Amino acid sequence: VLFEGYEKDTTDFGPFINKIEAAKPDAIIGGGHFQDGSTFAKQLYEKKTAVKMVAVLVAPAVPEFADLGDAAVGIVGPSQWESLAKYSPEAAKAAGLEWFGPTIDDFVSAYKGKYGYEPGYHAAGGYAAGLVLQKAIEDAGSLDTAAIKSALEKMDIMIFFGHIKFDTGDAHGKQLGHDMVYLQWQKDASGNLVRQIVWPEAAKTAEPIYPLER
Repeated sequence: VLFEGYEKDTTDFGPFINKIEAAKPDAIIGGGHFQDGSTFAKQLYEKKTAVKMVAVLVAPAVPEFADLGDAAVGIVGPSQWESLAKYSPEAAKAAGLEWFGPTIDDFVSAYKGKYGYEPGYHAAGGYAAGLVLQKAIEDAGSLDTAAIKSALEKMDIMIFFGHIKFDTGDAHGKQLGHDMVYLQWQKDASGNLVRQIVWPEAAKTAEPIYPLER
């Protein structure tokens, strides 16, 4: 196992990648932001670094990551939500949960109609927060703070953003139900780069590419 950091303004990851290759890891899991993450992924591809999996924060969830071309293929990254997730009334029923609010398609359509582009997870998360509050108010039948708090504590539902359930113990109010999705850049049947969700099962749209082949 190698635990190694780099300076925030790093643009040449060659020496860093050499250390990784010397450690012969099965997987690379990295932090960072878009610019360093995308540059790192590109240089790993150029050096044909032999690992089974590469996962980095932020960069893979940004559409411009596709500009890397083949260097993007197989790269995994987390996202709070993706519009191709499989959360639906049918998925809720299968999980024994109540469904509430619009479907993903309805939310995306309304958002695109107003703003002209697809929503990212920031917009989806904001709308989800309002939707959860709406549900709590409806369940409480009141605007009383204590009644709404009680409704939130009992809540166990699925919405377009995923499973919603809150901790009522020591970590009071912590979201317990929602899983982040893990996406992976893959090529579709036409050879176009697309984001696919590879985890969790309830949201998955494709099997992961594993091991990574370079």
